Amino acid sequence: ASRTSRPAAGGGRGSVTISVALADDQALVRMGLRVLIESEDDLVLAGEAEDGREAVDLVRRSRPDVILMDVRMPRLDGIAALRTIVGDPTLSGVRVIMLTTFELDEYVFEALQAGAAGFLIKDTEPADMLRAIRLVAAGESLLSPSVPRRVIESFASRSPIRKTHPHLSDLTDREREVLALIGEGLSNDEIAERLVVSRATARTHVSRAMIKLRARNRAQLVVIAYQSGLVR
Repeated sequence: ASRTSRPAAGGGRGSVTISVALADDQALVRMGLRVLIESEDDLVLAGEAEDGREAVDLVRRSRPDVILMDVRMPRLDGIAALRTIVGDPTLSGVRVIMLTTFELDEYVFEALQAGAAGFLIKDTEPADMLRAIRLVAAGESLLSPSVPRRVIESFASRSPIRKTHPHLSDLTDREREVLALIGEGLSNDEIAERLVVSRATARTHVSRAMIKLRARNRAQLVVIAYQSGLVR
């Protein structure tokens, strides 16, 4: 899916409109998110779904830029729906943000492994929710808050068996170093500062690591860094 280029109403944030789909079995949650999205000039609602199967159908039909999807839903849960979306090459442009009620949700680490761009707690402040949607639509991942790192650390440390990625050996020493820093939660700017290189160089290293490791997004790089033992 590609973001729609059209003038934003009222001279909003720019000429790019981000389409957002919603999937949650609670009507009240969907209503709150709908009102939030429709209040913004640069966001447009692509549709709503109340279970995982409807979510997959909605994504295939509307090709939104971002879908906010509950982890726990009837008929098909959010993780299964996520895997279906991620596994469809025609939907590679759709970025999935998982919604959860609890910070340390047992499904969050699994969701990041499966290709979610990140996750949000349902009672996230409206301004933070909107910022997250725009970040993910721009290709970023929701790894700056402390919650995702705590989740990754918690669940990665429970497994004594490290799963070294089959393509980890394809990385250069510098790319492995960058991968470890991504695992620590550093942004491209922070990586550039740590390694004393330009931001463009840091971004190139991140991109090459993502390509070599077949990672869908930055969140998967964090998971790989932990599972491969590059971060402890």
